Amino acid sequence: MHQQLKLWTFSLLLCGLLAAPQAVTAADQDDAETGTYTLGEIVIKGKADGVEATESVYTVTAEDIQAKNARTLDQALSLLPGVNIRVGADGTPRIGVRGFRTRHVVLLLNGIPINSAVDQDFNPTLIPTENIAFIKLTSGASSVLYGQGGLGGVINIVTKQGTTGLQGMVSGEFGDHQTYLTRASVSGRKGMFDFLVTGSAQDIDSFPLSDDFVPTSVQGEGYRGNSDRERRNFLANFGFTPNKDLAIGLTLNYLQGKWGKPASVINDPFDPFANNPRYERVDSSEGVSAQLAADLQVTEQLSFRGWTFINWLEEETNRYDNAGMNSLLSRGSFRQLARTTVYGITVQPKYDMGKGGTITLSLSAEKDGWSNSGFETVAANTFSPLSDDKVVSLYATAVQYEISPLEGLGFTAGYGHHWQNRTERRTNDFAVNAGVYYDILKDTRLKAAFSRNIRFPAIGDLYSAGSGNPELDPEISYTYEGGVEQKLPFNSSISLTAFHTKAKNLIQTDQASGLSENLAEVRFRGVEVAAATQFIKGLLLRASYTYLDSKDKSRAGREELQYTPRDRVTMEAKYDFDLGLTPYFSVQYVGNQYFYTRNNVSPVRKMGLNDFVLVNVKLSQKILKDKVTLYVGADNILDENYETSYGFPQAGRYIYGGLEFQL
Repeated sequence: MHQQLKLWTFSLLLCGLLAAPQAVTAADQDDAETGTYTLGEIVIKGKADGVEATESVYTVTAEDIQAKNARTLDQALSLLPGVNIRVGADGTPRIGVRGFRTRHVVLLLNGIPINSAVDQDFNPTLIPTENIAFIKLTSGASSVLYGQGGLGGVINIVTKQGTTGLQGMVSGEFGDHQTYLTRASVSGRKGMFDFLVTGSAQDIDSFPLSDDFVPTSVQGEGYRGNSDRERRNFLANFGFTPNKDLAIGLTLNYLQGKWGKPASVINDPFDPFANNPRYERVDSSEGVSAQLAADLQVTEQLSFRGWTFINWLEEETNRYDNAGMNSLLSRGSFRQLARTTVYGITVQPKYDMGKGGTITLSLSAEKDGWSNSGFETVAANTFSPLSDDKVVSLYATAVQYEISPLEGLGFTAGYGHHWQNRTERRTNDFAVNAGVYYDILKDTRLKAAFSRNIRFPAIGDLYSAGSGNPELDPEISYTYEGGVEQKLPFNSSISLTAFHTKAKNLIQTDQASGLSENLAEVRFRGVEVAAATQFIKGLLLRASYTYLDSKDKSRAGREELQYTPRDRVTMEAKYDFDLGLTPYFSVQYVGNQYFYTRNNVSPVRKMGLNDFVLVNVKLSQKILKDKVTLYVGADNILDENYETSYGFPQAGRYIYGGLEFQL
């Protein structure tokens, strides 16, 4: 690890520790006993239900993750309303929310921003699930306290925390084609101190293709070429609670991995929809993040919350000129070593005015850095060096007000102002949110929300070789949504949310100049319906339907936004038998999504992807007084041959089995 990184990390943590007693809010003492590390949660609930009661918030718990055997973040979120998981040419699952792409979704791990400083994307397969207590997805309108960037929504991961005593877990899982996954954790709490240490390792040799896949000239039957994936993860939380008014926590996270990017299976220059295959790999990825956070209750009314963090990532990406991945001599090949660093600090004082409501102020500063080295092949056996170093600073201030004048009635409003400073230009813009909820009946809640949000251009948008444009303006979205939540008899519930979003100045490549420009305007509108029931003990049933109508106004000849499904249905069921047996079953239908001819092909034509249905099953059995859990399962048990991007087939049937031992 670089000496400079070590110095930054030490300095940052030391400064945060010294500042913590003056810049923090009181932690909920119950968190330590429930095993939830909430020091990193940005949106703070007040005495009333708060801003989240007016928004669309979906939660995935640790129990949900275990039931479906979700190994990484994308699998954990795959069944939520409004979420679309798509894999394209970069080989990485991308999490879209209500039509927006991954770069428009803010990802936080205990308050640490995980989005890349280069393009604001993130790789969900590098985020394991064994340390997660719960995940909150806020779709559409979100609190100004989350900051800029979340046009589509916010994914807030909250990890586990040590509880009284000493606990531990080890597990191993094996599957088709020599894949394996091992996980371990140890945690505990004694007196004022608690800790959690987790680690995992996963190795996928390649994923199986469906038996219905038709081989092509560049992809045979059996297993997908260049689809191997390897990762190693480590996370630790350390907490110190000297009294009921002060809590301090330290989070350390390390990841290492490498993976292939499967090429298109279509190598036909006359196919107007398919680009030529590219042979690309991430041959090394290593990252470290750290956060120091604290809560301080100053008086009965006044509290402070604050955290300081650093997130460092280094990746070596190689694009080869042949399927053997051993040559970089032809034009278009490159070898790039990119380093990104994101570090910052946030302070959130909060004042409870009793019947007058609650007001929360947020002040934050962040610095994003990017450097790269290597070379690109500009002609046969002719190389051009890559060398660049860019820094962008972000500052924000926000205020959120919440009030509940009557029982069952609440209002919230917020304003945030954001600044982006870079060498050639300074720009600023604002965000607002407003919401209301009203319990019209004891078990019936009406809610509505509005937000204006922004996303500043990322470093890659501004400075990428050949396409970067330093004059880009922020992207802007306007979201309106309203809904109803209804509790039903027999421990059941249903919710319905309608939304309308208009996004302007979206950044895309201009076909004439080749530069990134503020060109696109899109409109999304739709409905999300979600229902759940536990009408008998041990049984859980869930279902959801998302209707999403998109309109792409960015280019002539286009209608729906490319690769944006109109219809999506999910269902899942789980039953816990008294003897420790638990069967789990899920179904996902995705339909009516379209794509267009390549950018240089005229006239523009539209084609539809095949609709598909994915069925996953899992069967687990607890033995030895619930200390040991044995399980087997199958993903895509029907062996569906499907694509989420044209020319990129996804995994067929995958069978696995494993064992988990609670220490």
